[in-house]
Amino acid sequence: MRRRHRRLTAQADLDITAFLNLMIVLVPVLLLGMVFTQIRMIELNFPGMEAGQAPASENFRLVVTVIPAGLEVADSERGLIEVLPVKDGGQDYQGLSALLQQIKARMPEKTDVTLEVGPDVDYQTLVTVMDTVRSYPAVVAASVVEAELFPDVSLMDAGEDRTLAQRAAAADGGGV
Repeated sequence: MRRRHRRLTAQADLDITAFLNLMIVLVPVLLLGMVFTQIRMIELNFPGMEAGQAPASENFRLVVTVIPAGLEVADSERGLIEVLPVKDGGQDYQGLSALLQQIKARMPEKTDVTLEVGPDVDYQTLVTVMDTVRSYPAVVAASVVEAELFPDVSLMDAGEDRTLAQRAAAADGGGV
């Protein structure tokens, strides 16, 4: 007599306890990490006109030139306002901010500025100058807030042969 052997077919239970423990720890960590990795964007307006388009007439066009030798603030119509040479091995951001605050006090409706950037200017200098021309820290009601200077920033190439000495010499002859 032959015996028939039946194979035992037992259903295996799926144990997901370890996976759930991982998710309980991993999900809050990932959610908390997302708050600290926000990407900031600065909106830029690049100068340039299409063929046949006439430039808009403006009374005052503020231009800040950034080159490794220093910073220049000028009105494109009237000429150089001030030259800020490199101070203590770095750009004079405090001087630039103070000068722009004076200009903003005279023309509060003005919101645009053009940055002429030299070819040898590093990225960090450009970003710091952009932040400096956009706003400055001001104390309002015993708290520090960012006050607006010139938030509409346009970029332009300053050319390879730009030096502070050329502009300073031109300013001695008839600056603003």
